[in-house]
Amino acid sequence: MVGKDNLRAEDLNLCFERLMMVAGSGNSEKGVNLKVGVITEWKDIPVELLMQILSLVDDQTVITASGVCRGWRDAIYFGLARLSLSWCSKNMNNLVLSLVPKFTKLQTLILRQDKPQLEDKAVETIAECCHELQILDLSKSFKLTDRSLYAIALGCRELTKLNISGCSAFSDSALAYLASFCRKLKVLNLCGCVRAASDTALQAIGQYCNQLQSLNLGWCDNVGDVGVTTLAYGCPDLRIVDLCGCVRITDDSVIALANRCPHLRSLGLYYCKNITDRAMYSLAHSKVNNRISVKGGNDEDGLRTLNISQCTALTPSAVQAVCDSFPSLHTCSGRHSLIMSGCLNLTSVHCACAVHAHRAFTHFPHPAH
Repeated sequence: MVGKDNLRAEDLNLCFERLMMVAGSGNSEKGVNLKVGVITEWKDIPVELLMQILSLVDDQTVITASGVCRGWRDAIYFGLARLSLSWCSKNMNNLVLSLVPKFTKLQTLILRQDKPQLEDKAVETIAECCHELQILDLSKSFKLTDRSLYAIALGCRELTKLNISGCSAFSDSALAYLASFCRKLKVLNLCGCVRAASDTALQAIGQYCNQLQSLNLGWCDNVGDVGVTTLAYGCPDLRIVDLCGCVRITDDSVIALANRCPHLRSLGLYYCKNITDRAMYSLAHSKVNNRISVKGGNDEDGLRTLNISQCTALTPSAVQAVCDSFPSLHTCSGRHSLIMSGCLNLTSVHCACAVHAHRAFTHFPHPAH
């Protein structure tokens, strides 16, 4: 555990030296150029300078610095807006319980785990103490239950970005409850949330989270056309939608997104075996509608990434129509944004620049001539 009781004099001196090295060298990339001047001891550093320095060091150093003295402790506790504990491979749960009640002004909290550590009590503590939280990452928190989602719903209503990918124990009723309170969500990652991501939950998200721009539903095999269609109608600002592995969806889902989400830029349909040419032609035709409905439309409008890998029912003519409609979709080497792995019948599909490159090569005079 990192805490004040574990700090020794040599730890504080080492911390001070590291901070001074950062301050003295500056960091042009972040626009910070700090001059240490007459500061010779760690207690002499002004609060403003301290917070600038701490923005350049790792989170472990920040936690260590909070134990230096009362002034530093108060400055860090009330001034720190972002904290990541993903480096903690052991006892993350206890660390959250110990630290979070002190860092009450956090706006971003990253708690990614390689091995599940977090338990519901830790998330409940976050919800009780961090009411200004906007970004929360709980990915791979396999131990968490619905208690955590209910707590977040009541305590973290300012959330704009939530990552609960891999949290397979959450239910769709708990997710629907969260959506009804966290109405400012713009980015939501539900990849692998096989129980939570259902049509019922998506209907709630479509009803309440109208500002949503990015949604990852990868490998959520309970998602169907009813849920995706409700999303398309309720969240018209959707730009990134990942439906990879959502084996129940059909053309109706893609058609709804094409017709109702004019800002759509990335669509993942990997392994969606029920997708046919009808969905592709709907996407291709939506280009015209979107250019009219979006003021100031240009060639960069429309799809920039499309993954149709393993969608084996598609034909070259339909996919080529999509490629021709969106100049930002590329099949050429180094710029693959139209991904067609496993679709051997689509090898004839090429983007405009790939065709131009082929023509230039074939028309280049041979040395023998």
